[in-house]
Amino acid sequence: MLRPRVIVCLDVKEGRVVKGTRFKGLRDVGDPVELAARYEEEGADEVVFLDVSASREGRGTLLDTVRRTAERLFIPLTVGGGVRTVEDIGPMLRAGADKISVNSAAVRDPSILTEGAEQFGSQCIVASIDAARDSDMYRCYTHGGSQPTELDALEWAAECKDRGAGEILLTSIDRDGVRTGYELELTRAVAERVHVPVIASGGAGASEHLRDAFAQGLASAALVAGILHDGVTTVSALKRDLTGWGVPVRMTSPTSASP
Repeated sequence: MLRPRVIVCLDVKEGRVVKGTRFKGLRDVGDPVELAARYEEEGADEVVFLDVSASREGRGTLLDTVRRTAERLFIPLTVGGGVRTVEDIGPMLRAGADKISVNSAAVRDPSILTEGAEQFGSQCIVASIDAARDSDMYRCYTHGGSQPTELDALEWAAECKDRGAGEILLTSIDRDGVRTGYELELTRAVAERVHVPVIASGGAGASEHLRDAFAQGLASAALVAGILHDGVTTVSALKRDLTGWGVPVRMTSPTSASP
C-alpha cells in the first residue's frame, strides 16, 4: 500500500507564486523555483505547479518556468494550467513535468483524458476538479474557479477515471485558503467512487487537517500551500505530527543522506 503523500502546491501567475482565498485576492509569495527547492528539502513528496491564469488568458503554460523548476527537483512534478489539447502535453513532459493536470480542457473535450492516457500513460494524467457546494450537489468550475458548469463533481470524477485519468486532484473552492480543514465529505465521496488516488486540496490550516484527510476523507495525498508560504509551519513539522499519530508518511528527504 502506498504511503500517504504530502504535496506542496505552487499556484503561479506571471511567473510568481501567488496565494489567495477561494481563488480570489491573489498575493505574491515568492519565486516558484526557489520555493520548490525549499519544500523538497523540507521533505515534500511531490510538487504541483499550477499556472492559475493560463486558461483565463487563453494561453499555454509558462514552459520556461516549468523547466527551471524541474531542473531543481528530484521529486515528482505535476504541471497544470493552459493545457488545451493533447499536443500540449508532450512539451510539458519534455520540460520536466512527470504528470500533467487537466481541468478546463477536459470539461470542454473529455477525449483529452483518453487520448492523453493512451499516448503517455494514465500515470501521467491527473484530472483536476475545482468544486463548490451548490444546494445538494458539488458543482464543478473551470478557468481558475471563475466559470460554473453543469457537472456534478462526483459524477465527473467517475467519468474522468473511466476515461483514463490515473489520479484526481480535488479542490474545494469553499475551503481554499480558509484554513479550516479539507472538505472531507466531498473528498470521501469521490475517493469511494473512483478507486484511483485522490488528492485532497483546499483548506489545510494545521497538521490535524492532513490527518483527517487521510483517515476520514480517504485521500491518498494532501495538498498544502498557504500555511507553508506564510511560515505557519513546515513540511517536516507536518510530517512529524502525522508520524506521531501513526500516519505512515515518508520522513526521509530525497536530498538527505541520512535515514
